[in-house]
Amino acid sequence: MNSSAKSQTANQTFAPGPTPNSVRAPDGRILTAPENWALLPPGDAALTRRVKGAGEHWVVAEKKGRKVFSKGVWAAAATIERIRADLEAERSTESHANRKAAEARRREKVQAEYVEDFHGAIVAFLAFHADHADLAERLARAVTEHATPVGSGTVARTKRISIEQRAEAAVIAWMRHQTTGYDDMNIPRAKGQRREVRRMLARRSHELLERYRNGTAIGNDCPLKRGLN
Repeated sequence: MNSSAKSQTANQTFAPGPTPNSVRAPDGRILTAPENWALLPPGDAALTRRVKGAGEHWVVAEKKGRKVFSKGVWAAAATIERIRADLEAERSTESHANRKAAEARRREKVQAEYVEDFHGAIVAFLAFHADHADLAERLARAVTEHATPVGSGTVARTKRISIEQRAEAAVIAWMRHQTTGYDDMNIPRAKGQRREVRRMLARRSHELLERYRNGTAIGNDCPLKRGLN
């Protein structure tokens, strides 16, 4: 690729091309990476950020469904190696190690506080009658342990809705998998069918929770009790 063409496409985002050293531009063109460029794979956020800030580059990403997956960044090989060496030197220092340790402690503190807040939000959402307080605590603990780990990808990790909404959604999702036959259902692939099944199961879960809120005596054959056991 000549310098004019390269400057016109620099810093854009592309899809993977048909060959390892090519990309597909948004307009459908297939472009071949310059000979002195290399593909920096994803995984090191600091390295990727510095390479992107150092000059011309191509970001490669692939969309699968609603999600977009990074495939790396094309940039001058010499630039990538220079920045990688600089980063390795920085990361070998004691000050860097101390800073990383402090950051880890801060993340752990934030996570612990969030887990506590999320557990409280679940207990508040459940609002079980005093006769079922023990079951409410067991359910809140089970849902919290499942939903709150960093990187779990559950609704508890989203920031698009309030913590109260997250708590409710997490409880209903847990009940769908633990107290219904959802995972073994043979659901037709018709558009919207799976969504409708989930809505139907959610209604049943809400009805069951309401019985616990009202203090109704419920036998040990209850699916919620079986799920917790």
